[in-house]
Amino acid sequence: MSDSSQTASWTLYKRLLGYLKPQWSMFLLALLSMMLAAATEPAFAYLMKPLIDDGFVGKSAAALYQLPLLIIGLFLLRGTASYINEYLTSRLSMDLVARLRCEMFDRLIRLPSSYFAHNNSGRLISRVGYDADNIAQAGFNVITVVVKDSVILIGLVIQLLWLDWQLTLVCLAVMPLVALVIRVVSKRLRRLSSHSQEMVGQMNQVVSEAVEGNRVIKVYQGEHYEAGRFAATANELARTNVKQTATSAANTAVTQFLIAFALAVIIFFAMQRAQRNDFTAGSFMAFMTAMMMLLPSVKRITSVAQLLQRGLAAAESVFSFLDELPEPDAGRQRLSAVRGELAFRQLSFAYPGAERQALDGINLQIPAGKTVALVGSSGSGKTTLANLVPRFYLPDSGEIMLDGVDLNALPLAHLREQLALVSQDVVLFNDTVAANIAYGRQDVDRERIIDAARAANALEFIEAMPKGFDTLIGENGTRLSGGQRQRLAIARAILKNAPILILDEATSALDTQSERLVQTALDNLMKSRTTLVIAHRLSTIENADSIVVMQHGRIVEQGTHQQLLAAAGAYAQLHRLQFKEEA
Repeated sequence: MSDSSQTASWTLYKRLLGYLKPQWSMFLLALLSMMLAAATEPAFAYLMKPLIDDGFVGKSAAALYQLPLLIIGLFLLRGTASYINEYLTSRLSMDLVARLRCEMFDRLIRLPSSYFAHNNSGRLISRVGYDADNIAQAGFNVITVVVKDSVILIGLVIQLLWLDWQLTLVCLAVMPLVALVIRVVSKRLRRLSSHSQEMVGQMNQVVSEAVEGNRVIKVYQGEHYEAGRFAATANELARTNVKQTATSAANTAVTQFLIAFALAVIIFFAMQRAQRNDFTAGSFMAFMTAMMMLLPSVKRITSVAQLLQRGLAAAESVFSFLDELPEPDAGRQRLSAVRGELAFRQLSFAYPGAERQALDGINLQIPAGKTVALVGSSGSGKTTLANLVPRFYLPDSGEIMLDGVDLNALPLAHLREQLALVSQDVVLFNDTVAANIAYGRQDVDRERIIDAARAANALEFIEAMPKGFDTLIGENGTRLSGGQRQRLAIARAILKNAPILILDEATSALDTQSERLVQTALDNLMKSRTTLVIAHRLSTIENADSIVVMQHGRIVEQGTHQQLLAAAGAYAQLHRLQFKEEA
């Protein structure tokens, strides 16, 4: 591993340890109990010498009573210290996972929309779940192995040197070779761990898409294709995990062979000394016990490379995510009373990697309390223009003004307080009807929720549900029809009572009867509010104060319904084509 890689690894680990500062005393107590439990192993190995020499060979009466009591006391101490260590380590580990996940989720919901457009949801989910858990498991396991087994190794080596320093040097001679093996293996394990995490993210993505698109898969008979996609990802993940295990196993096997070679040499010289009466049976037993206890610790320490690299790969993933920049929010100006006047000045915007601009030199004035409808073919820029108002995206050039103030000068929370949004892609949560209508509002009483549902013509179907407003609606409202979901979204907007309303195909999912009911509610809602309507069905926006026709990111026409029909331009052509389709 290069010096820069080692520096980066230490930086990651130091940042991870920083999360333990609030619980530093608990962490120190866990380390002390861990060291105390570890110290009992060399102590037990030391007891082998008096046990053999005094108890069996010398037949000492004192040893008959003292040694069993010492063994009982030693294991009682070990059990108590191990319990304290494991309990505290578990608490610290789970607290760390919870804190990391909360920080990651907090960052997730504050990332700009462009981030979600370039990162698949499966990888984001696996980062919050899998990677955060891997950090804690690998991190604390590494600490446990390094601290506990280091104490055991140091204690046993001291004991071995005391028993016979020459034989011990033979044992220690293999350590540089072991270190070299660890160095070679670590780099490969780090790379495999990173690839494994990517595969988990891809697998989650395939599962997520299969759940969300299950109806499309069934209708278009995509079961074999999706099964093949999942199998390819799952098999690649399995291959990567096998490579990790094989690399770790090879590392352990080579290390154990080196230790076994040293052990064989030690046994040979020990037997020679025993023949010359230079080595007692108790000394040999104590030496061999210490040597056998040394092997598991050496094995764990050589295996720690895999844990460390897995943890560092997870830490790299988690911390790179936490370091993502949230939505820019430098605004400090607040409007005391929002009228709702919107102005778009020389506005241009292009999506990253797009061949042309989505918006090109838009100039548009929307007076306070007026309704402006955006119409045009798909890809004309209608939804993009609406998405710039809540600052889901930032324009490349130009500015958007609210009551004469640049949107960038307003805090995001303050700006979005003035907006209500109903889109064609209704988003509901796996909660009650009431919670979905009052989403984001903790101070709303039941009467206001009922009034909002009534205004959205949703009260009748809500009251017919098993538990009324307390009925759970399933993931994204799967237990509701399309029209019912749309009316809940409209009830949510009605309850918010914001001065600016954005309706993006708000009635697109409704049948004719439901559309009439909801359109009446929307007409009442739009009174005295600045409303930006994106509409495909032109019959729903005939009464708009102004209709803006867009093509290829530009405004090509603007006027009332009657004015645009009389002009016989782009709007009249759209109207004629749609009327012919409906007829």
